[in-house]
Amino acid sequence: MKKIYSRIESIKGNVISVKAEGVAYGELAEVKTRFGASLAEVNRLDGNNVAMQVFAGSRGISTGDEVRFLGNPMRISFSEALKGRIFTGSGEPRDKGPALKDNLIPIAGPSVNPTKRIIPKEMVRTGIPMIDLFNTLVKSQKLPIFSISGEPYNELLARIAMQAEVDLIILGGMGLKYDDYLFFKDTLEEGGALQKTVMFVHTAADPVVECLMVPDISLAVAERFALNGQNVLVLLTDMTNFADAMKEIAITQEQVPSNRGYPGDLYSQLASRYEKAVDFSDSGSITILAVTTMPGDDVTHPVPDNTGYITEGQFYLKGGRIEPFGSLSRLKQQVNGKTRADHRAIMDGMIKLFAAYRDTLEKKSMGFQMSPWDLKLLKYGDLFEREMMDLSVNIPLEGALDKGWEILAACFEPQETGLQTKLIEQFWPKKA
Repeated sequence: MKKIYSRIESIKGNVISVKAEGVAYGELAEVKTRFGASLAEVNRLDGNNVAMQVFAGSRGISTGDEVRFLGNPMRISFSEALKGRIFTGSGEPRDKGPALKDNLIPIAGPSVNPTKRIIPKEMVRTGIPMIDLFNTLVKSQKLPIFSISGEPYNELLARIAMQAEVDLIILGGMGLKYDDYLFFKDTLEEGGALQKTVMFVHTAADPVVECLMVPDISLAVAERFALNGQNVLVLLTDMTNFADAMKEIAITQEQVPSNRGYPGDLYSQLASRYEKAVDFSDSGSITILAVTTMPGDDVTHPVPDNTGYITEGQFYLKGGRIEPFGSLSRLKQQVNGKTRADHRAIMDGMIKLFAAYRDTLEKKSMGFQMSPWDLKLLKYGDLFEREMMDLSVNIPLEGALDKGWEILAACFEPQETGLQTKLIEQFWPKKA
């Protein structure tokens, strides 16, 4: 029987402190007030001084209230019944469905032993040409989507959730506006994808500690499904909100701040989540796509800056499109040579011509006279942006490759593309 402590030493924001012994970091506690009971999580230990973040906030808590430690960390129920359900950041039902209490598993465990991993070798098809064709997402990859506020990153994640060829989608929302939560819910429901989705949603109105739990709960559940042989895609939005929640708690606890006020262990905290991406040698896989908003479009901001050292590339979302320059999938070479013979050639050739188009746009804006070649590039760039970059385009990889050949044939002569003759002979569109 755990001892009950009836003296709270301090209350700072949503953090309370007691003097206790035999308590572990991450352990749950129950705080009983005259208004009811609230859960809290131990997030700092200093000798026998124990600091806890109260889930529901410290409002209504007094120094004479009782604190009882539960002897276990935060846990989440795991079963097939999770599919099609929506939960809060603490694992409570948000969809008015029944609470799940059986087969509780701990969250925030260690990353998978490297001996259990295999080298990534299969693509994850999304139906989005700028991903599938130009920056292929690979099973077990961890990739951020760098964006700024106002870009349609939630719409992009929703499309990926509906179209990705995986067994299960786990969507973790952090700091979502209520309208964004309803957007995800309604979009997946109408698209028929909710039944293969598990959602853990923290809204801006929910307790800040739940924001920190969303990635851990999402990845703990993903790992169990992956060990059961399923390929899981984890979609997280927004990791900057996660880092800001860490910052808020660190300030409350008067920790010495690091760059721009973020805690000094920001890198380790991000890495411990991203490193959960894995392709098991004898079962399923976990692939992670996580939105990271960049305040002021500043890629040197601590959150995207640290993220770039951990992940295997990035997608840049700019102007409502995935930008071809700056976006990078470092693992794409593992798979795009196994898809179709022309994949690498079309990928490299079209991006090279698009770079020339961007140079031509600059010349045009400066008033230079356009040559016949410049005019071809301008036509090509317009077609590329409308039929490849636009996020409304929804075609499989093979269709995107065929579309690439059609765009090239509409703008250039075969010898102007720089592509190999044998590929041109095989794939160049035949005139009717």
